[in-house]
Amino acid sequence: MSKFRSTKKIVREILIDDNWQERLVELDEFPPGDLMPPLLNLRLDREEAVRWHTVPAFGRAVYRLAEVSMEKTRTLMRTLMWHMNEESGNLGWSIPHFMAEAMVQNEKIAKEFHKILVSYIFCDAECDGNFLDHPELRRDVYWGLARLASVRPELVAHGERFLIVGLDDSDTYNRAYAAWVLGLIKAEGVKVKLEAMKSDEAELRTFKDGVIKYLTVGDMASEALAAIG
Repeated sequence: MSKFRSTKKIVREILIDDNWQERLVELDEFPPGDLMPPLLNLRLDREEAVRWHTVPAFGRAVYRLAEVSMEKTRTLMRTLMWHMNEESGNLGWSIPHFMAEAMVQNEKIAKEFHKILVSYIFCDAECDGNFLDHPELRRDVYWGLARLASVRPELVAHGERFLIVGLDDSDTYNRAYAAWVLGLIKAEGVKVKLEAMKSDEAELRTFKDGVIKYLTVGDMASEALAAIG
């Protein structure tokens, strides 16, 4: 069995385990660079839990990689960005999750790359953005922005006006996630809009607070209002 396949098998066994969070420490036995290809592959796994659990696992590995080499970490970030380009021939499912987690784990990386992540929701000619037309791929960006804003809200705040546009997105997830991020950056100007969204009963299934859960857009709007205060 190849090194990649054997590592992937072990990583997947950890991520699908009921005690996966406690078992993440087992990944520290591998050089962080050896974990990146399996984790990138497993982000597309058939099991939803495995797909989500790759994100914190990736963050743990990135933290270790940055301790050894910031330049290798920057190269990794550029590789993730490449996956988001149409030229890659490969839709970037979950890649924004990984980008955000890397920025959560390392402040230097966050300061260097946060504008790239936010730019994926820029949607007018005044901004030099990388707006994603694909609504389902945009979901991953909004979720990633929520993850980054939960730790470094100041690095997401400059995207506020585009997040507000997201509140009217026809996609349930994008509306809910936009509200989530706006709450985390404490966007005072959206309280009236969020109040109106509390009655939105459209449902979503997502990864939040370390678990997969069912929520409604209204739940997310109410939580955002509480966060803004």
